[in-house]
Amino acid sequence: MIARPITAPELQLDGIAHGFFTREGGHSTGIFASLNCGLGSSDDLVLVKQNRALVASSLGVAEDHLISGYQEHGVQVAVVAGSMVDRPKADGLVSNTPGVALGILTADCGPILFGDPEAQVIGACHAGWKGALAGVYASTVAAMEGLGAKRSRIVAVLGPTISQAAYEVGPEFPKPFLAQDERHTKFFIPSVKQGHYMFDLPAFLLKQMAGLGLAKVAGLDLCTYANEQRFFSYRRTTHRAETDYGRLISAIALKEK
Repeated sequence: MIARPITAPELQLDGIAHGFFTREGGHSTGIFASLNCGLGSSDDLVLVKQNRALVASSLGVAEDHLISGYQEHGVQVAVVAGSMVDRPKADGLVSNTPGVALGILTADCGPILFGDPEAQVIGACHAGWKGALAGVYASTVAAMEGLGAKRSRIVAVLGPTISQAAYEVGPEFPKPFLAQDERHTKFFIPSVKQGHYMFDLPAFLLKQMAGLGLAKVAGLDLCTYANEQRFFSYRRTTHRAETDYGRLISAIALKEK
């Protein structure tokens, strides 16, 4: 088995490895086929750990140094300095420790990877609509600054995320976004269903991050819902009334010196 991640040119940085891993190249079967990295899924835990080992190996770190959080759709950020017995309850992770990889699990939400090559500080965050609205990306950047990064040097890339064409929301959904800023109306277009909307989560995230003063912000422009062969999708699973779904992992690591 070989895990072949998608990489972004913007994150080809000195001393840093990264990958937006697809669902391909792992050990899991059935609805979890095949690179399911979700420890919280109902998949066979042995297979999930084997999948995560493939990811760790691809990034050049030890299996127990690939760290992902217990994600709660919030803005908490954890500093990672090595292996951890328990997953931190956080949607953002940062580190300046060589040999550590930070992993974000998604199945439609936005995975964002960050790197400051000069300071050798990395970050990663999970941004669903709640985290996007609350600014988890900004919390992650602030935590990176606490480790010596400078936002004027930080590069950020948004990985595979559900697109506007697949993200229908109810009539109540736009309200908190418009309460924050009326200009956010541009991220919503009417759905074919009366009173519903299609929300552009990737565009919202990229626009908000562009205001942080980072060196570069980019997105892969890949939809998790639209490409079943490459990506898991929570929304696709719910539309099919399936019992569970696999989790993609996006990860960034500081190389050993």
